[in-house]
Amino acid sequence: MINYTFHKIDVDDVIQLQQISRITFSETFAEHNTEEDLNKYLQEQLSLNKLVEELNNNYSEFYFASENERVIGYLKLNWEKAQTELIDEAAFEIERIYILKEYFGKGLGQFLLDHAITIGKTHQPTFIWLGVWEKNSRAIRFYEKNGFKIFSSHLFTLGNDIQTDLLMKLEINN
Repeated sequence: MINYTFHKIDVDDVIQLQQISRITFSETFAEHNTEEDLNKYLQEQLSLNKLVEELNNNYSEFYFASENERVIGYLKLNWEKAQTELIDEAAFEIERIYILKEYFGKGLGQFLLDHAITIGKTHQPTFIWLGVWEKNSRAIRFYEKNGFKIFSSHLFTLGNDIQTDLLMKLEINN
């Protein structure tokens, strides 16, 4: 059985966060986007300054998933005004779940999602939501399998390319 560990990170981990962020984002999206758009996104949205700013936000939290002390994925959570879109102030957002491609299908995504939902519920949200690229059918199926339902969409800019993310939510019964 695979034994993953999970721990909250802070600004001291920013270099490692940037590394795992860039690798996992590239592995997930390089195939369907231009190199120019991908590089622009990595430089602007996953810069050290931007990640430090996000790590210092009191309404966001980051967590690493590791196996044998090797970081293999991460999670970013937002609530209240840190949400990328303030759909409902009482909602809770899972902004990022990214894992190394070699861990696809090995339970790591479920491991991170389960932790995200557990943490999210401590904030007593009306619902937990996330955005997923409309062309990422693997992720959409995964979230649907876990009870998330599409309720809207929003635009996401990757480099110079305007894309559509489906917004999915999981109702929480408090």
